[in-house]
Amino acid sequence: MTERAFSATGKAILAGGYLVLFPEYRALVVALSARMHALTHAVETNGSGNFTITVKSPQFLNGLWSYNVDIQEYITKGLNSAVSELHGKRNPFVEATIWTIIGYVIGTGLVTTESVSKKITITMFSDPEYHSQEGATEKFSKNHACRFLFHHDEITKVPKTGLGSSAGLVTSLTAALLSVFVENFNINDPVQNWKSKIHRLAQIAHCKAQGKIGSGFDVVSATFGSIIYQRFEPSIITEVLESADGSLKQLSNIVDMQEWNMTHDMCALPPGIRLLMGDVKGGSETPKMVSQLLKWRQLEPDKCGEVWFNLNQSNNNLMDGLKELSDLSLSKPNVYNQILQQFSSHKPNQIFSNPQVESDSIKKIVSAIKHIRENLQILTREANVAIEPESQTLLLNTVSDINGVFGGVVPGAGGYDAICVLVVSSEVEKIKDISLENPIFQNVRWMDLTEQKVGLIEEKASDFADLV
Repeated sequence: MTERAFSATGKAILAGGYLVLFPEYRALVVALSARMHALTHAVETNGSGNFTITVKSPQFLNGLWSYNVDIQEYITKGLNSAVSELHGKRNPFVEATIWTIIGYVIGTGLVTTESVSKKITITMFSDPEYHSQEGATEKFSKNHACRFLFHHDEITKVPKTGLGSSAGLVTSLTAALLSVFVENFNINDPVQNWKSKIHRLAQIAHCKAQGKIGSGFDVVSATFGSIIYQRFEPSIITEVLESADGSLKQLSNIVDMQEWNMTHDMCALPPGIRLLMGDVKGGSETPKMVSQLLKWRQLEPDKCGEVWFNLNQSNNNLMDGLKELSDLSLSKPNVYNQILQQFSSHKPNQIFSNPQVESDSIKKIVSAIKHIRENLQILTREANVAIEPESQTLLLNTVSDINGVFGGVVPGAGGYDAICVLVVSSEVEKIKDISLENPIFQNVRWMDLTEQKVGLIEEKASDFADLV
């Protein structure tokens, strides 16, 4: 028996919501410490060319999905016949990932009818911040390295917090499955470049599960961590998604050979600056919001183009300002620390008239966030899409009037799920204390999250003992 464990990060898109759908625009995606984990057990069985794959999610009621994979069946009838469901309700993300990985390992010859049969069990775990924590039971692993919450309902009935759980699931599950089928599998192998292949496979699987080709920023961040992102062209994977049998040869070419022409430059927030996430315990239907906004964009191309231009300029100013601070922290750390200390005793709107705060970069960041919100508010009104609803505006205006806060936005596509606030790290606890005294924040739960510079990692399988 072999055991391995992998995990992928959650995310928040701080700048670039909606624009990220188009390859010409940059987006800033911050990877967060909420991780999706995949623990794999593989046991060889009698025979060849046959595999059973069971994916379990013990934190949720009825969290079990099981499939049989028959390589000979593929040869005679195709991929859709080769992968058959054995047990459990359908889980489109698990199913699409298995379909994609099996297609890839067959198409590349990693698995044949002569391959030793295996019984594969992959147990998925999600960190507490991915879902509502109400009524859940806390459980630790044997060595206390892992802490998870176990819920009493099925996974579809437990509210999510919008951190990208499906992208994290698909990415970590992709790595876990490949570790079973690929000899000497190493996600950090610079020659085989497995991390890039994992991203591409996970991206295809995630799009297949959703039934559409999204921007992909959540899967890229789950794989690579915090990034400046420009998306791939959707046409790259259109044909393989539409093919009845997965077009296995084309699948392997797309993953191993084809240039995706996308950008995912690794980045990180400057030291001493934190993204504070607040769960607002609401809910939003992102696909409907995106569809409605794009419809308005077609009806009002000139108006939308103007807002798009201004929003992109503000997004770039935010990214540039953060990079300037990061560079300053390296070149002049004492000056940088002094600037942060000065800003931590000022409200955002005070720094433009106060000579004590001398950093143009801080002013650039504060101004950029302000203008990002102004343009998102225009989109909210003009397209009649709740990108920054009034209730979120009230929260963001209030928190943006606290010392050491650069500003905040409704992350990603917006809506009622969450708010995120860029703040000097030393002021985080003060912000939490202030919000406890203000009834405006009664439905906000500040989430226990930090930035993760690295996305997909391999973990110690022993750290999950006694959790199943």
